[in-house]
Amino acid sequence: MLSNFLLIFLLGFVTSQKNPHFLEDRSTIVHLFEWKWKDIAQECENFLAPHGYAGVQISPPNENLILSSRPWFERYQPLSYVLETRSGSEKELEEMSRRCNKVGVRIFADIIFNHMTASDGIGTAGNRGEATNDNYPGVPYTREHFHDPCTTTDYNDAYQVRNCELDGLRDLNQTEEYVRDRVVDFLNHLIDLGVAGFRIDAAKHMLPEDMGIIFGRLKDLNTDYGFAPGSRAFIYQEVVGYGGEAISREQYTGIGTVLEFKYGNSLSNVFKKNDKMRFLDSWGPAWGLVDPGSDSVTFIDNHDSQRSDGSILNYKSSKPYKMAIAFMLAHPYNGTPRIISSYDFVDKNTPPPQDSNGNLISPGFNSDNTCTNGYICEHRWRQIYNMVEFRNVVRDTGINDWQTMADQQVAFCRGNKGFIVFNNEGNMDTQVHACVPPGEYCDVISGSLVDGRCTGKVIVVDQDCNTHITLYDSEEDGVIAIHQNSKRN
Repeated sequence: MLSNFLLIFLLGFVTSQKNPHFLEDRSTIVHLFEWKWKDIAQECENFLAPHGYAGVQISPPNENLILSSRPWFERYQPLSYVLETRSGSEKELEEMSRRCNKVGVRIFADIIFNHMTASDGIGTAGNRGEATNDNYPGVPYTREHFHDPCTTTDYNDAYQVRNCELDGLRDLNQTEEYVRDRVVDFLNHLIDLGVAGFRIDAAKHMLPEDMGIIFGRLKDLNTDYGFAPGSRAFIYQEVVGYGGEAISREQYTGIGTVLEFKYGNSLSNVFKKNDKMRFLDSWGPAWGLVDPGSDSVTFIDNHDSQRSDGSILNYKSSKPYKMAIAFMLAHPYNGTPRIISSYDFVDKNTPPPQDSNGNLISPGFNSDNTCTNGYICEHRWRQIYNMVEFRNVVRDTGINDWQTMADQQVAFCRGNKGFIVFNNEGNMDTQVHACVPPGEYCDVISGSLVDGRCTGKVIVVDQDCNTHITLYDSEEDGVIAIHQNSKRN
């Protein structure tokens, strides 16, 4: 009897760490990569909330090592847990959290506690770290808090992956109670400041048992920021892998959700025409995705893969990239979707937009919502933010009426609330079943419904719920999407 009670308690505890605490009618996280806290607060109020975004992933909020030329990856070399970075101070972080939560946009912090720095130097809060001596007085950590030095060379050796250094970064020993206590204090402080959850960097390089103990010691979320009593932090873990290694994603789903890297890899392959869209009728676990989908956070590219993995689509191939994101947001596989909002880069080391002193530059905005000052702002592309609304509108429906017109041409419905069609090759000029009630609808890919008029294509659905679709290979976008809120009165 006691064992059954304990099992039920643990299952409930784990499930609670898979709840992102979104408002009921929202579903998508945007990663505002290398944005300042002040700018994120304004973006929550001025754009994210009005366009139905559910949450923001922020760059690591704690002190990091300052590197020459200030590349993005210096944020992944923690020097202490002091909340002082190029993005802003602790006070500015709390203000951002308060303002974003007030408009229903949750904050998720990117967290690194697998390791410290790879070299000696000064951090963004003025602390000094000595990787050569395992000395980080800003925490403090000393030699006894790290694994014995070794290098990860074989990813089929689980011991190496979890106990040796990743790219020379000094590897913390999370089995040590002192280390656990410092990490718990760090995460609980962020919970005090209104954070809703955490992306756990390099989770694959830590034992799930150790992380489970750490997560179990976290406070409930702070009700002062609009969370229900008893709410637990949403956990999503970076467990990179595509199968065939000693460490799998499933070893981590017992303590939270995992980032589903296969999702973007497989969809990139399809929309690069290396696989056929027609096969997406079985999209989900049959493609090797995490089952159940609620154990995953899904995405096409992230801040790392868009620079390092040429097989993954990113903003530089805008048409197929937007199509892949549209499919992610339209399909009911029930992972939590995440959009990257990046800056322009020419190589892996390109730093974020900054002035001559290394200070981050704020994005500017054009009249069409797109960004300036070196920021790409994919989340402000019409084709993406309108599909965020599509997902919100059809959220309580399944997939139905899958239609295959050709190997690279498919369409499907979401109940009677939404319809989407994809043309990944050739020209389309055909009648399809749209499922939505008869009437005139605005295509939310080519435009929007504004003051009762369509700024893009008008899609006419007849009395039999059919519509005639023309979608040519030469067009800017290979998608047409409509939903009940895009219907003209």
